[in-house]
Amino acid sequence: MENVALWPELAPDQFLPIFIVATLVLIFGVGYAAVITLAKMGYLSKRLAPIGYLFWILQTASLYKLSLMIHSNHFTTKVLMVAMIAYLFVPHLYFYLITESERRYENRDNQTKNK
Repeated sequence: MENVALWPELAPDQFLPIFIVATLVLIFGVGYAAVITLAKMGYLSKRLAPIGYLFWILQTASLYKLSLMIHSNHFTTKVLMVAMIAYLFVPHLYFYLITESERRYENRDNQTKNK
């Protein structure tokens, strides 16, 4: 006997709302990454960083709504929310690693120049 995965049927009239919510997940995700990145790089004022966090909150809410609309099981929804928490810290981790590597290699460059 074969194992068959049964997926819940999505109503055809739900296609547009699902498409819109999925698009919002992408737009808010790009907005979060852009605002946080530009604030960290100094192109935007650091006072605008909370707008980036607002984008993250909207992205997380949109992703949760999307998971409900496509009838994801509870485990998948929890995994998506954990991924969103990780996504909150990714830009900060990236810039921390860049800053630390610049400090490390700046010291090496200075030592090489002084020799």
